Amino acid sequence: DRHGHRVGDDVLVEAARRLGAAVRDGDVVCRFGGDEFLVLGERSTSEGLAAVADRVVASLTDPIVVEGRRLTVGVSVGGALAEPGDELDPDGLVLRADRAMYEAKAGGRARAVLAH
Repeated sequence: DRHGHRVGDDVLVEAARRLGAAVRDGDVVCRFGGDEFLVLGERSTSEGLAAVADRVVASLTDPIVVEGRRLTVGVSVGGALAEPGDELDPDGLVLRADRAMYEAKAGGRARAVLAH
């Protein structure tokens, strides 16, 4: 906000590019709203989800350079995995991940929390 909409848009584009490079082939990165992104993936394990979350955090730790400015962005990752027997619909799974993301935010920058 401090640097204007154009710079903000450029930061979002670079963040999306970095996220796309951090996830697995076949995963989908989408902008969820504002400065939030959602990564959708199939057939993952808890270990696989943790590895993706760690790569996402690492991908956004280096500053993003826009118009000669080195901008540091914060990243908080919430992850959720549908387990066999879960009766969650997609919205319920996103809600579970969203709650984990807010838990990560409360714990400080550059963190990932995976829902149980």
